[in-house]
Amino acid sequence: MTNNSTVTDFLLLGFSDIRELQLVYAMLFLLVYLMALLGNLLIVAVTTLDQRLHTPMYFFLKNLSFIDLCYISTTVPKSIVNSLTSDSSISFLGCVSQLFLVVLFAASEFYVLTSMSYDRYAAICSPLRYELIMNKTACVRLVTASWLSGGLFGVWLSASTFSLNFCGSNIVQQFFCDVPPLLKISCSEDHIAIDVSVAAGSVLDAVCFIYIIHSYVHIASAVLRMPSSEGRTKAFSTCLPHLTVIIIFLFTAAFAYLKPPSDLPSALDLLVSMFYTVVPPTLNPLIYSLRNRDLKAALGRILKG
Repeated sequence: MTNNSTVTDFLLLGFSDIRELQLVYAMLFLLVYLMALLGNLLIVAVTTLDQRLHTPMYFFLKNLSFIDLCYISTTVPKSIVNSLTSDSSISFLGCVSQLFLVVLFAASEFYVLTSMSYDRYAAICSPLRYELIMNKTACVRLVTASWLSGGLFGVWLSASTFSLNFCGSNIVQQFFCDVPPLLKISCSEDHIAIDVSVAAGSVLDAVCFIYIIHSYVHIASAVLRMPSSEGRTKAFSTCLPHLTVIIIFLFTAAFAYLKPPSDLPSALDLLVSMFYTVVPPTLNPLIYSLRNRDLKAALGRILKG
């Protein structure tokens, strides 16, 4: 990675210039962060400690919760500190690290969500072959591929972005370092490497999304043929929230990265970015714990000693 820029640090955009509102936003972000932290840590702990949850479904869920912990910790704590101290600066190296980690965890999360849809497809549509299809080796390979793919895109995008020149404004129109707002303040006209990496990521994400939709069509067909209404309810209660999170996560990220650039800061940009950086790590624990009887039963057993 080469750096020909004259900018040594960046200023992140706050949610308000009014001091009182900055404190309100900091408290709200702190509350959301603590909820996400507690929920994801609880899932990781329960799925690790309870032997009955050592199954492929909960293996993927544990990895998803760990990614969510890292993902939300990459952006929200820094924004809270900036709001409390009225100091919105972030070093050049800090911005590089934040962008790399955001892309790493975001891409890894989406690929783990794709793996989870494959797991549900195998469990519902091929129950007799499920243990053979989703054996331990297959699960580890899927999660490893998710992390490696996320790391590859993280290195690619961060290297492409920070090889550009930043010689003018250092104000990033976002509450964390992300590719679209950094491109707005770059002095370089040539963005071919970034365009190629975003295009490659978009194609791969589209393929994964088409596969997810294909899986859920078959899942819905299989569920509707179930004779037991309780079985149908249980299957839909597991799959529908999962699909909802995927749609919110993917489409808001696609909107942020693929929409035409604007020179003016937009409240919509801040809102959209929260939907793919803050909302999924906060909602996932609620969806997968409050609606999951096995997790609640396992938590009860652990609390009883």
